[in-house]
Amino acid sequence: MEIIAHTIRFVKEQLKNAEGGHDWFHIERVYKNALLIAEGEDCDITVVKLGALLHDIADSKFHNGDESVGPKTARTFLEAQNVTEETILHVIAIIENISFKGGNFEQQFRSKELEIVQDADRLDALGAIGIARTFNYGGFKNRTLYNPEIAPKLSQSKEEYKKSDAPTINHFYEKLLLLKDKMNTDTGKKIAKKRHDFMIHFLAQFYAEWDGEA
Repeated sequence: MEIIAHTIRFVKEQLKNAEGGHDWFHIERVYKNALLIAEGEDCDITVVKLGALLHDIADSKFHNGDESVGPKTARTFLEAQNVTEETILHVIAIIENISFKGGNFEQQFRSKELEIVQDADRLDALGAIGIARTFNYGGFKNRTLYNPEIAPKLSQSKEEYKKSDAPTINHFYEKLLLLKDKMNTDTGKKIAKKRHDFMIHFLAQFYAEWDGEA
């Protein structure tokens, strides 16, 4: 489909200098996850594809917390491609409602397509790649790996979550290990369980090494 090819080229160009955990390759992985999940769901596949490709087109973390940049960028692009207003509104709703945001964010919109893209995005925060992305971003923000004296905050407001500079290991407890139980689709839940278990094993090994165990 021509619109998908154009969108891929646009996203690659927009994210060519992005941080490693939120670059084109992250988008590509989410896109592949979304296609896999969509196989078992009754959905509008075009909306799923566009939502997956554009969901992080301008992540607020890299725009001084401005959550309006992503939706505006997506709308400008989609309008230039003569995409219908109905599809544009759906894709923008996905962008606005996909994020974790501390786990206390009340979604203002629901659809099967959002559920699919949200699961696809969350899967990329789990498992081996999720671990790699977490430490990559922690390094990008110059955060401590781990500090036993700083406990994870298991209940944070959206603003607290966005402003947190806690050690990277805390992010596992504040977000990553919570995602398994927040998945929407059967396929997403199945894959998330496997990746969740991998992270549990990683953390056990991390603490063993930290404590100097053989």
